[in-house]
Parts: sequence; C-alpha cells; structure tokens
Amino acid sequence: MKHVIALDVGGTGIKAALVGSDGRLLYQAHRDTCRERGPNAVVHSILEIAAELHTHGGRHFGETASAVGIAVPGIIDVGTGTAVYAANLGWHDVPLGSLLVERLDGIPVALGHDVRTGGLAERRMGAGKGVDRFLFLALGTGIAGAIGFGETVEAGANGSAGELGHIVIRPGGIHCACGQRGCLEQYASASAVARAWAAASGRSDAKDCVRAMTAGDPRARAVWHNAVAALADGLVTAVTLLDPRTVIIGGGLAEAGDALFAPLRASVESRLTFQQMPDIVPALLGEAAGCLGAGLMAWDLLTARAN
Repeated sequence: MKHVIALDVGGTGIKAALVGSDGRLLYQAHRDTCRERGPNAVVHSILEIAAELHTHGGRHFGETASAVGIAVPGIIDVGTGTAVYAANLGWHDVPLGSLLVERLDGIPVALGHDVRTGGLAERRMGAGKGVDRFLFLALGTGIAGAIGFGETVEAGANGSAGELGHIVIRPGGIHCACGQRGCLEQYASASAVARAWAAASGRSDAKDCVRAMTAGDPRARAVWHNAVAALADGLVTAVTLLDPRTVIIGGGLAEAGDALFAPLRASVESRLTFQQMPDIVPALLGEAAGCLGAGLMAWDLLTARAN
C-alpha cells in the first residue's frame, strides 16, 4: 500500500504517522524531542523515528514510504529544506531536508511550518473544507497563523507569512521575544492569559482562569475580557488586510469553546466598519492536524513531481 511518512515536531514531542493516499493515518507513533540534551539530540530523535516508520511501512504495508512531510516550528526555508530558526528547539540553519533524504534512502522531503501545515489540514479535511479564503489561527504558547487561498496555504516570500502573533496591538506595551513591544501574543495567547491570571490570583494556568471565569470570578472575567479584546483587535487588522471568508481558531485556548467564541465574535463585529464579518469557527482536527498536514504536504510533493 502506498503511503508517506508524516512528522509533526513540537517543543517537547514528535508526533509521527504513516499516511495513506486517502489521508488516513495508517500507523501512529510518538517520541520525545530530547530537547534538554541540545539541538543535535532533537535532530537525532527526528531521524530515528523517521527511520523506524520507514522500516515499519516496508514490513507491514508491502513497500516503504514514497515521501516524507515534516512540520517544524520557527522560520524555515521551504526551497532548501532548512530550518532557519526555531527558538524552542535551539536550531539555527539546520539542513533537515537533506538529512532526512540521506537517512531515508533518497526519498523526497517536504518541509513546512507547523501552524501553516495544520492550517493546510484544516482547509482540506477540517473546518475549512470547501472554503476558498480562510485564516487559521493557533492560540497556544504563542500565536501563529496560516493564510489560505484555494487549496494552498501562503508561505510568503521568506517563509514567514501568517505571523499574526507579532502584529503590534498595544504600542509600547509588553516586551516580546521578537524584539517588539505590544505584540498580540503577549496579550491573547495561552501563556499570556496564564501570566495575567497568575498576577491576579496567584494561579498560573489558563484553563484555571477559564474555569474561574465561567464560575463568575470577577478577576478571571477581567483577565479573559482583556485577552478577548486583544484578540479581536488583532483579528480586525487581519480581516482588513486579508478579507477571509472564514477564521478558524485552534490551539489550547480554543478549547474554552463558547466562552471564547461568543464574546470574540461579538467583539470583532463591533469593531468592523466597512469590512465584512467572517465566520469565526473552532478548528476540528485538534492535535492530529500537524501530522495530517505533513502527510498532505508529502502527497502534494509527489503529485508535483509527477506532473
């Protein structure tokens, strides 16, 4: 059975799968990144689990994988297959594509940004299915986005399109690791909510803030209101620039459900003037999005090479 290898590399773990041509996950595995041992250990973990899946496919599906798709955080150069910069992995200019090609007997490799890869999966298999123009936003430790047109997700001229977490919404505000002040992710990410909730209550957990807010705690309500207002400000900028038909929101904060989506829709709509209000919906694929998207990238690469 023809299949590809899909790898979704996160800060603490690597999700891996063999993906069939119909998008089914035929086999799944997981491995720690071993980040605490340094960037070379992370690369070693990736190569090892990729090799294990390559062998597994040959044994159980009658042939080895036809290609590899890999999603990584940070700044990447899609053309060269290089992970240019990934702060949470300690990477600088890692030639991940060529390392995988060498380890896996020359099969082609597609390298993509983790959030854009998740957005690709949501476009074709999840909440964006059938939508011609969409914006996918992941609210996690930080905030990043994927800009979708038709069947594709825009990478940008330098591989960094969709970094909506670094839209400045509060000029002169909280310092961000990117070097700016007042970035969206400093106010509306899960880590920002946790930080604000810790200052208000001494309990540094975004989910605890949501629970307290739904229970009527006024401190939690204030923290949540500020985060939703910040996110609405960032989305209005994005809507003005991109005019998406649908905004898909995933990541940890999206698990708050209506506690997030109801006030967010109202806040965005109240801020719009001439712009059209997009649908604002939760992502559907959850933690599987990265692997599914990596598999789609690999199949797209094979299709492009065949044409």
